[in-house]
Amino acid sequence: MPFTQKIVPNRILIYAKDVMNITGRSERTARKILQQIRQAKGKKKGDMITVVEFCQFTGIDQQQVADFLL
Repeated sequence: MPFTQKIVPNRILIYAKDVMNITGRSERTARKILQQIRQAKGKKKGDMITVVEFCQFTGIDQQQVADFLL
């Protein structure tokens, strides 16, 4: 049986740990940033934040973030 490579699709969601790694900020600050994005987008507590929303809010280039998350 030949080995088949498992391809992981690009993620569309961003988490506090990702924000920490991208920005170099603490976990608390990363969670605050995600909360600010939720408020700006009219989302409820616990709603997911997409990479696109994060990039629009922070002004960071979407391709750089996508490359970082690979």
